Formats: sequence, C-alpha cells, structure tokens
Amino acid sequence: MQNASPENSHIQAGTELGLIFLIGFMGCGKTTLGRKLASRLGYMFMDLDHIFEAQKGMTIAEYFAKYGEAAFRKMESEVLQKHTYPEHAVIATGGGLPCFYDNMEWMNAHGKTFYIKLSPKTLADRLQSEKDERPLLREHQGEALVQFIAGKLAEREPFYNKASIIANGLSLTAEKVEGLLSFKATF
Repeated sequence: MQNASPENSHIQAGTELGLIFLIGFMGCGKTTLGRKLASRLGYMFMDLDHIFEAQKGMTIAEYFAKYGEAAFRKMESEVLQKHTYPEHAVIATGGGLPCFYDNMEWMNAHGKTFYIKLSPKTLADRLQSEKDERPLLREHQGEALVQFIAGKLAEREPFYNKASIIANGLSLTAEKVEGLLSFKATF
C-alpha cells in the first residue's frame, strides 16, 4: 500500500478526490486498475475482499461455504461501512457489494464511485481460469457461464449505474480513469 503524497499526484492542484470506490462485476479489473491508479495518484490502495478475509480469518470462498451468501453480504456491508479509511484511497470492492443493503448510496455519500463496465463475454473469458476461487461461478462453463454473467449483470446494473462515473473497461488505463475523475471533480 502506498501513502498519499502531493508530489506524486498527477491530479490538478486543488482537486481533491478523497475516496475512490471501484465497482463492477468480478473480473472487470478493479484490483489491477486500482493498484495502478493508487500508485499514479499517490493514494493508498485497499481491496475490500482482502480486508474482509483478514478480519474474518478465512477466504471469501470459505466464508461463503460455511455461512452462505446472505451472511456474507451482511458482513461485507459491515466491513465497507465500519472500516476506517484514510483521507485519500482507491478502494476495490467486491462485485456484488453495491447491490446489497444501502452500500451504493453509502459509497456515493462518502466518495466517488467508478463503474468499470464490460460485456458478459469479456468477463467470462477473463474469469474462466479463476472459477474455482469464485463461489458464484463454480457450476458454470462455456456459454452457460456467459449466460449466468449476463443474468447477474441484468440484476446488478441498476445498482452499478448509480456510480459517479461509468466507463467501458476495455483498454481502460489508470491515466484514463484519472482524467475522468479529474474532469468530474471540476464540476
């Protein structure tokens, strides 16, 4: 993790971004892009999935298997809303987090939300090799995986679309995200 330092920041002087929550379906690149963006801005990077696992002493897959999805979503919301954040941070969220309780509203009230949008086919291609680590995907393969993701996206997009900024995730770079955030911050 990297601490914020003004001399490392490329953001226009006087523009404060505070907390930046990256949202989107699993596999859209929240963690990878988040690390790069945080480094570019001189902000701390935080992954809520890793914070959850550290606090609970088990992986998300283990927690999911032991307690079920409803218990996981409740604890995930508590981790989001009760964690102490630094003044400036880029935070990667779990794919379903914006869709439960008042998490999306909470993130919009406490920072900027950035939805990394990708097609079901692109997401399925990215997630194929990680299916065993993703409890919701284990049972799906090939076209069934694409259809499952399409269905989940249809459920989740009403929440994702409440983000401060929505951008196509294909060829999205930290520089492009910074530009979009800077542009939004000036209005």
